[in-house]
Amino acid sequence: MSKEDNTVTTTFRTLVETAERKFARVRDVPLHPYGGSGVQQNGHFFHKVFKAYMRLWKYQQENRAKLVNSGLQRWEIGEIASRIGQLYFNQYLRTSEARFLLEAYIFYEAIIKRNYFEGSSEDRGVRFKELRFYARFLMVSLILNRVEMVKLLVEKFKDLVEDSKAKFRGTNFKEWRLVVQEIIRFTKADTATVNARPLRYSAMFDSHPTSLPYVTRFHAKRLLKFQDALLTSYHKNEVKFAELTLDTFRMLQCLEWEPSGSFYQKQPVELTEMRTLADHSVTSGLIDINLVAGLTDPTLPPNPKKAVLYRPSVTQLMAVIATVCAELPTDSVMLIYLSAPGNSGRDSTSQMESSGISRKFSKPNTQSLNHHEPNKCQCENHVTPKGDLSQYFEDYLLLGPGRNGGSNILYPCDIIPFTRRPLFLIIDSDNSHAFKVLHGAERGEPAALFLSPSMPSFKNPSGNDMAQNGSQFTLFLTAPLQAFCQLVDYNLSSEDADMYNDAQSVISTAFTEWEVILCTSTSLDLVWAQLLSDPFLRRLILRFIFCRAVLALFRLRESGDQYLPICIPELPNSVASFSKAVQSSIQRLANHLKVADCFSFRDNS
Repeated sequence: MSKEDNTVTTTFRTLVETAERKFARVRDVPLHPYGGSGVQQNGHFFHKVFKAYMRLWKYQQENRAKLVNSGLQRWEIGEIASRIGQLYFNQYLRTSEARFLLEAYIFYEAIIKRNYFEGSSEDRGVRFKELRFYARFLMVSLILNRVEMVKLLVEKFKDLVEDSKAKFRGTNFKEWRLVVQEIIRFTKADTATVNARPLRYSAMFDSHPTSLPYVTRFHAKRLLKFQDALLTSYHKNEVKFAELTLDTFRMLQCLEWEPSGSFYQKQPVELTEMRTLADHSVTSGLIDINLVAGLTDPTLPPNPKKAVLYRPSVTQLMAVIATVCAELPTDSVMLIYLSAPGNSGRDSTSQMESSGISRKFSKPNTQSLNHHEPNKCQCENHVTPKGDLSQYFEDYLLLGPGRNGGSNILYPCDIIPFTRRPLFLIIDSDNSHAFKVLHGAERGEPAALFLSPSMPSFKNPSGNDMAQNGSQFTLFLTAPLQAFCQLVDYNLSSEDADMYNDAQSVISTAFTEWEVILCTSTSLDLVWAQLLSDPFLRRLILRFIFCRAVLALFRLRESGDQYLPICIPELPNSVASFSKAVQSSIQRLANHLKVADCFSFRDNS
């Protein structure tokens, strides 16, 4: 080896060690935007890590021939690209900026196309690096809804695990076999419904031209901006992949823009072997190497920042909510999505005692809590305020295994301190109605609440297990047509494009009409009026109206409030379930799919 080649190799190894050392500093940083007092410091260090890896990537490109002659393995190049992809994906989780998700995809796809890990199957350590790469690329492809790539990766990943078991017999690959089972179960649940349209907000489909002038002119005494959300779910045996559950996966996409309405179908710019990657470092620490310029629409507003928490303790959940509320800009609202099983008064005494809560202090002063005027329109929500507020501590959500005791128990009253700021709460639980007690107990800002039915409704209950398909209520909020078809056990095949598009057109027409009604209503509560101008929140409100009406009109089950969702404060009667505008739309959809016999429609003539 010449002296020059030796210098190149030494410099490369030094750059590798420097980059890995810097990466270790941020390995355990929370992958969400609300990491507490260290956020700015972490952002600064992410900047350093990016610079270190981009310097390393550029160096190996410029000196590829010399490095290969001196023994550089292709898997080492793949590992660098994989780490850069991982950094970009982490930045997406911390910022919710789609361009970082696309950057991660481009690096990961280049590794597959160039077979960087091929030929290294004899080294167990390298094989584990390859397995981790596949798991990460699967996550990125899932979130990007790259269906064909996901199918390819699942097969390759499954074969790789089987090959690893055969070649490294002394190694236990049980955990990797479980990961394979997870991704197969996840993709089966995700593709069980037709996803011909993206879950993300698409200007092509979710902006209704007829009602747009009414939305544009709409004005309330106060309008809130939506920039921050917290998403978490916990259910025993729920469908998940890594630390992303099916329900949070759906909500995550529902709160993002679809770039250019393109469904991400444009071909990504390929990463060429000898291309120099420009370092466009900025003070925020984000490296924009301009590989996704043709994939994103610069005119789109930024996505709301989202903290996706996987099975947090209540303490961790409260800490993140507190951080968001402390940093929430003036005239902004925070969305909190909680999906978890609940307890309704069972074993409440023992649970309070185990949590160190005394009955003596479990009943807040009723007079001081109910300082808001009660909502006069409660006919559909069945809100019945009680003088005895012991249910603040009798009812709760369980955010983790019950054996962990009080650390996983979230009481409705835990949310009250944060109502000093505007909150939009979506509670998806069999005990969601326990959170009705928050209405009138707020400490400054009346909260907006969507509370799921306590029990789901299905024409064929045996074929619809939440553990297999995720929550019905969440599906209504993220993919309303698919939720409708699941309810009535209708198989809407993706091959039947005309039937699918016509059904979507019926829903779109209904949402257009309901938008006009809401924007022109004189009885719209200020809590909803101040949210209506935001496209994401307006779409959630419209889908809630659809969900509530469909479930209220559904007749193939026994009647009961437990089968209906609740919104607090109540929406205007003009969009109530049995109003002419709403019922006629549901009837058109049911007639179109020939499932009208599943519903009881009233004569509004």
